[in-house]
Amino acid sequence: MTCEFRRQLVSDSRNPRASGGGITGCPDLQLRAVLQLDAVGSPAVVLNPHRAHFPLGQPAATREQTTWEYHHLRLADVILFWFCAGAVQPIALYELGAHAARGTRLAVGAHPDYPRRLDVLEQLRLARPDVSVHDSLHATVRAAAALLPATPTTRT
Repeated sequence: MTCEFRRQLVSDSRNPRASGGGITGCPDLQLRAVLQLDAVGSPAVVLNPHRAHFPLGQPAATREQTTWEYHHLRLADVILFWFCAGAVQPIALYELGAHAARGTRLAVGAHPDYPRRLDVLEQLRLARPDVSVHDSLHATVRAAAALLPATPTTRT
């Protein structure tokens, strides 16, 4: 299992899984997810949008980040969204809605104290009743691992 922290495309031969959820004001859920996927022996590649240092307020950096996330979320076989307790995460909410509407395989979790948890529950109940909202990152990661295809999707 590898974790993709660099801003580059992954090889078609790997099994990409993107990790969504808040970045600003949230813990690095992607690193925790990688460790949990390793523990269950998953071959997934985590496409991680989290940067060690993001220059807030710099339009060029925002455009680069948004473009990278947009393209990589569309490469993923499964997208994991985790909504932490400490931040509203409007961009992650938008991305969740977009991928729910596309029919993407989703693993979604929201901390019990996430301020918009009820919104996530209700929107997915209406738009994607097949998607459960988990209460812990651990359960969300396990759900993502279960959704991964047996063989990676071929990319062109």
